[in-house]
Formats: sequence, structure tokens, C-alpha cells
Amino acid sequence: MADTAKSPYTVYRARWTVLAVYSLITLVLQLQWLTFAPIAREAQAVYGVGPFDIDLLSLIFMLVFVVVGLPASWLIDKRGIRVGVGLGAVLTGAFGLLKGVGAASYATVVVAQVGLAVAQPLVINAVTKVAAQWFPIGERATAVGIATLAQFLGIIVAMVVTPELVDRGGAVPDLGPMLVVYGAISAGAAVLVLLLLRERPPTAPGPEKEEEHLVTWRGMRRIFAQRDMRLIIALFFIGLGVFNAVSTCIDQLCGPKGLDADETGLVGGVMLIAGVVGAAILPALSDKRRKRRPFLVLAMALATPAIAALTLADAFLPLVVASAVLGVFLLGAGAPVGFQYAAEVSYPVAESLSQGVILLAGQVSGILFIVGVNVLGVTPMMWLFVGLMAVALAIAVALRESPRILVAGRDDAG
Repeated sequence: MADTAKSPYTVYRARWTVLAVYSLITLVLQLQWLTFAPIAREAQAVYGVGPFDIDLLSLIFMLVFVVVGLPASWLIDKRGIRVGVGLGAVLTGAFGLLKGVGAASYATVVVAQVGLAVAQPLVINAVTKVAAQWFPIGERATAVGIATLAQFLGIIVAMVVTPELVDRGGAVPDLGPMLVVYGAISAGAAVLVLLLLRERPPTAPGPEKEEEHLVTWRGMRRIFAQRDMRLIIALFFIGLGVFNAVSTCIDQLCGPKGLDADETGLVGGVMLIAGVVGAAILPALSDKRRKRRPFLVLAMALATPAIAALTLADAFLPLVVASAVLGVFLLGAGAPVGFQYAAEVSYPVAESLSQGVILLAGQVSGILFIVGVNVLGVTPMMWLFVGLMAVALAIAVALRESPRILVAGRDDAG
């Protein structure tokens, strides 16, 4: 079935099915990424390792992304979302099951995390390409917002549900049942992707699909030649890196403040729940208002004091409030609107390439920031994050509005 109201181009209702299965596999990967973050102290006891060894299970995703991120974007652009995301889904199902079956062995879990980490860019680098191939430009930030919302839901499950699934009946906690459940979910999601994900609709949702995209080195040259793309890369280097570090080291942040594993999980979970609320509202509002830049400025303006509050707070309730503010604006507005802004200002560069570059920036900074937390300590790094977020606000103010969304707004007015 097609929807044709208010547009000379045909859009198909199947776009929502494609987006749903894509969002599902995205959710599962985020769940697998941060499985151990809220239970770091218990995981140390199970595997007999130190804090950094547990952080490494999350850090692996960022390290692998640095190597695989751009090749994954190339594969998605050359072979399409069905091949790229489909391969990512197969890896997610296979290594998710391995992680469950081999839950008792730290070495096996590390191998499984590497396999899952290879799957991640094959999936998440495709988000703006899925939006471009299936959705008209006036719905794309909404589509990216829904997929981003799925990422948040996956992290919410990791933060809130994981501590509840740990078997604490023995002298040492048992992580096996929880990891087996997550492995089964991963395999089920992979099957749904292989069955329901389609490459593209019968006809394009807008005029840009009739033009040739710039890929590989031509695309890279165009990306770095554009002022606003350089700025948005810097913005993601700071914002995504800070989020990666805070979410990975949440137990190190909350533990010294007297919070137990369940309370730590709730602090992280509230951040993501708030991100879900923000992602459900703010990208759609960005589409409706035909504006990107004001939402990015707002996101950085409110995320900066939220990071400061997380640093200063020493009790459960203020930590929850600060994490909620950070979630709504940094995650709910900054991430999805920023992804779509990058796709628009870098056009005609392939969406998967622009997505891969900005995500790569956030993974590199995430690695540096997580290592910094483990070497310098949580408090000094949190104050560094406050300063960096202030820089991110200045960068957001310096951005120019997306020319493509301005054209769409004039077309609507006409």
C-alpha cells in the first residue's frame, strides 16, 4: 500500500515494517554492547578480573568500530542495506548465542563481543540510508529518531533489566541465564531482519534518489571540504564520546557516591528513558518546523549543565534528575537530529558514509575518554567533559542551517 497525500512521490506503508525490523536489530546490539556496564562489580567477581577488564567488554565495540566503521559504510553503499544490515544481523545472532553459551568464560565473552562489535557498524551506519531510501525528506529526522529511540531502548534494557536477571543465589553471582536470554533474543531478531528487511520501495520517495551519490574517497573529500560537516564531526566527537564514556563507566561514576547496582542501573536507565521521550518528540518537531540547527543548539545548551550536575551530585535523586535532562536533550535531540543534519549538509555524499564518519569520531573519542576515566579517575574526567560540552555548545551555535531542509520548507510554503 502507498501513501501519496501532499507529495508527487509515492511513499509506501511498508517503510514502517522496514524501520521496525531495523530498529529491533539496533536495539539488540545496544543491549549486547552495555550488558556488563550496570553490573561491573559483580562481573569482576564472576570472572576474577579488574574494573578495566570489564570496561573493555564495552570498549571493544569502539575499538572495532575504528577499524570496521568505514568499510561497513562502503559495503552498505555498494551492496545495499539488505546485504549490509543482513550480515550484521547474522553476526548478531551467532555471537549473541555464543556469548550466552560461553557465559562462564571471560575469554569466550571477549570473542563474542568482538563478533558483535563487527556487526554494530553494519547495522547502525545504515540508519540514514534506510531513512533516505524509504522516507520522504519531511519524515527522515522522524525515522532516524525512531531508530535512535530503539538504541536507547536497548541500553535501557541493559541498564535496568540486566541487574534484575543476575542470579545472586550463590556465593558468586551467575550471569549465565541472563546472557542465554539475551542470546536467544539476538537470534530471534536476526531471523526477523532476514525475513522482513527489504532493500528499497518500488519507486523512490523523493527526487534525490534519481541522482548519483558520491562514495568512497570522492565522498570523503567532499565531507572534509565542507565547513558544517567539519563542525558536526567535532560536535559528535565531543557529544557521542562523552555519552559513550558516561554510559560505559556508569558504575564507576555512581559507586563512589554510595549507589548499589540496582540504583546505578536506574540512573543509567532514566537517562535512556528520557532519551526515548526526547527522540519521540524532538526529531518529529524538527521535521515539522523544518529546522535542524536550533534543536542542536538547545541540545548542547542543556546537556552541558546536566553533565556538571552529574559530577556534583552525591545522592540518588539529583543524579536521576541530571541524567534525565542529559537524556532528553543530548540523546533525544542531539543524536537523531545531528545524524539527519549530517546527511543533509553532506549531500550528495552517500548517507552511510556521512553516518560512518560522524560515528567514527564518537567512537575514537569514546575510547580516549574511557581510558582517561580509568587512568585519571572519574571526577577529573567528568570536569573535563563539562568543559568539552561547553565547547560543543559553541560549535552548535556556529553551525548554519541545513540548506536541504530550508528548501523543503520553501516548497511546503509554496
